This record gives sequence, C-alpha cells and structure tokens, in this order.
Amino acid sequence: MAATTWFVTGASAGIGRAVTRQLLERGDRVAATARTPQRLDDLAEIHGDRLWRAELDVTDTAVLRSVVGRVFAELGRVDVIFSNAGRGAFGAAEEMTDAAIDEQLALNFTAPVQLVRAAVPLLRAQGGGRLIQTSSMGGQITTPGGSLYHASKWAVEGFFETVIDELAPFGIAITIVEPGIIRTDFGGALDIAAPLPPYAETPIGAIRQYIDASGGNLTADAPGDPERVAAAIIASADVTPAPRRLALGSDAYAAIQAALTGRLAELEAGKVAAFSADF
Repeated sequence: MAATTWFVTGASAGIGRAVTRQLLERGDRVAATARTPQRLDDLAEIHGDRLWRAELDVTDTAVLRSVVGRVFAELGRVDVIFSNAGRGAFGAAEEMTDAAIDEQLALNFTAPVQLVRAAVPLLRAQGGGRLIQTSSMGGQITTPGGSLYHASKWAVEGFFETVIDELAPFGIAITIVEPGIIRTDFGGALDIAAPLPPYAETPIGAIRQYIDASGGNLTADAPGDPERVAAAIIASADVTPAPRRLALGSDAYAAIQAALTGRLAELEAGKVAAFSADF
C-alpha cells in the first residue's frame, strides 16, 4: 500500500492519538493538530518529519483556515482529513451555562463545518480526497443530561449527510464515525454543569451519582478498545465506495439499532395521521 498523507485534528489524545500513531507506524505522513501539540513530542522523536504538527484550537475559525492552508501548501497533498477534535458536556438543559452551550456547539459542530469549508476547495483542486468525521453513537441516540452534546452530534450528522452528495461529484468521499463508549479520557474531559436541586431525584441525578462514584474515570470499563477503533477508522479510508456511517463498538451497534427500530415503529404508528394531511 502506498504511503498516504492524513490531516488529523484532536491528535494528542484518545482516538486521535491512536490513529496518528498507527498511521506513522505503518509509514504514512500525518499533519497532526492539537491545542497542546507538545503532547506528541514522543512520536516526533521516533518518526521525524513524517509528523507535521501545529497548535490549533479548532473553534478559532481564522486560525483553523490558516492551518488548513499551511498543511496543503507545505505537504503538497492531503489524502484523508480526520476531523476528530471534540468533547462532551453533561447536565440538564436548564443547568448548562451559556458558555458551556456555546462551547459544545462551537467545538462539536461549527468547527467541523468550518474545517470542511476550508478544505473542500483544496481537495477539489487536487482531484478529490476523503473526509472522516468523528460523531458518536450519541448522534443517533439520546440520554438524559446530554442534550447539548447530542444536539451537537445530531447536527454534525445532518450536515455531513447532506454534503456527502454535494461533494461526491468532485471525488470527495465522506464517512461519519459513530463510536460507542471507548476506553479513553473522554470522561475526564467532560464538562459537568453545576447541579440544580430539582433534578436530584430524576434520571439526571442518578447519572450524576454514577459520575461522582467513578472519580472522573467514567470509561475505565468501557467495551470499546481505542486501538481497534483507530484501526477500523484507518481501514475505512481504503473502502470504496466510502461507508456513509461506521458504528464502532458492540454498544454502539446495539444502541443505534434499538433507536432506529424504535423510530421506525413510531413512524408506522403515525402512518394514518401522516397520510391524512394530504389534499
């Protein structure tokens, strides 16, 4: 297999780091971005100039556009863009601060949109490429306390589902990745809202107790293996046609299947009402 060039956001931890390391180990070139690129110093020592690094807060759109331009200008070609930066927030909608709401939408939704907008002209000019966007099983399901996280993931899925068909004529293919719960530091980075007393005896209160009991290590016993998730993401880039969605983890498969089956049942239950609205 010929070496390829990948551009990875959120490359310093979790799935992003695993993807970056596995790519480098197989001989590929990676443009890795992160808020703290120094966390990739160990990989730079091993792999030298095959690891291109830049500091990037993807919510800063002006800097994001500049970094995208630099990657293409300095590396000449980018075969795959893996848009992976993001994090979660927990709390009832009423408990979330304005700042937390803005951050969830900016990081998990607006940043991927702006990354695509910055990269598409360059991908089109080189004759095509592949975009892989990290979503979550949370882009297909919902859980109490995750309203803003789910909103951001459902939004990103709607956006990418649409642009799949917009960009296909230019040879640009897209895959939406939907991992389940993976053994990464996702739980440690969770933005947890301050509790309001009325929610103490609700499902959100029960989830809070679980979070507190975990000591911040929410994913210690998660079923998902980050190394296998990373390998599946890398392998998907060589699949033609590109899979529109890639659920990763037995929990993701089960949860998404249950959600879609339930949604179809609800649609069928409302069939008479739906048809009654026609002229």
